[in-house]
Amino acid sequence: MNLAVDKFFANSTQWKIELAALRKIILGFDLIEELKWSKPCYMFQNANIISLTPLKESCALAFFKGALLKDPSNILIKPGEHTQSGRWIKFTSLNQIKELEKILKAYIHEAIEVEKSGLKVIVESNTAPELPVELQNILKVDKKFNSAFYSLTPGRQRGYAMFFSAPKQSSTRTLRVEKYMERILDGKGLNDCTCGLSKKMPACDGSHKYLKVTN
Repeated sequence: MNLAVDKFFANSTQWKIELAALRKIILGFDLIEELKWSKPCYMFQNANIISLTPLKESCALAFFKGALLKDPSNILIKPGEHTQSGRWIKFTSLNQIKELEKILKAYIHEAIEVEKSGLKVIVESNTAPELPVELQNILKVDKKFNSAFYSLTPGRQRGYAMFFSAPKQSSTRTLRVEKYMERILDGKGLNDCTCGLSKKMPACDGSHKYLKVTN
């Protein structure tokens, strides 16, 4: 058990009982528990296997390579329309978790075996991302930003395009673009490290959350 994760649970206000039950199941396996991206994450040989995610209307047990699981019970779902690798199972009650406990254990075991085998998810990246209008408008008028955005790898462009497109309101989409302009100008992807402390470079592993603020 990890002290940072203990603190996460101590401070949790949503789905505390359900997430604790899922944690108990996961800790029955030989996985390393860490706090990543502000949520409990479970690793096997430095590879992310599972995470626990509190959502607004449910909580979720997420598999990083869920697309490779057989899913005989047909309970895995995509977190988003464009998600290619990850899959999760949502819960709204403790009873649901208890009823599925044996199945969840089987899925976790399979996820570990998938990692042991070295299987990789084949990510389709041959299609250009569809850019939201709000992003297109800024790209048209800001040449420096335009150059920086199209200098990113196709995967990073796609990540931003999906993230900027997610909100329903146009004003919110615009605010998102404006908020991440500096990151794009620095050549960083949506999930890239910006503090330089990540052990998973160039990806962010949450190390910035442990930076001490000094006056």
